Amino acid sequence: MSNRSFETKMLPASSDAVAPDGSDVRVLLATTRGSLAYFELAPDETSVAVRHRSVEEIWYFLRGRGEMWRRFGGHEQTVELRPGLCVTIPVGTAFQFRATEDDPLTAIGATMPPWPGAGEAVTVEGPWEPTVPPGPN
Repeated sequence: MSNRSFETKMLPASSDAVAPDGSDVRVLLATTRGSLAYFELAPDETSVAVRHRSVEEIWYFLRGRGEMWRRFGGHEQTVELRPGLCVTIPVGTAFQFRATEDDPLTAIGATMPPWPGAGEAVTVEGPWEPTVPPGPN
């Protein structure tokens, strides 16, 4: 018999934290192999550009429109964000995103392994001037 237990959680009504990129975070659940969170960037705001040291992420956009810039090695790309779009952020990828409409830009993101804490995100230079302060790192 395993010592594992099931967890169940509703989306929190408000932000639990601020991500190193400056977006609001509502922490959902985690297992030993990954975690899930809800991210929100206010209308017409631009995140801080960051790079993760050891985690990779998959984001699925739920609401709003915007853009995401990603760079790894010699490969660089900017994509238009909209509901239904899914993107990957491999380990070591520099990225930045911005909301370009009147609605907040919202996404759920899976982080693998789970977010390790302070020092994981490194601020980098991105294509846009950030409009939000970075969260704690």
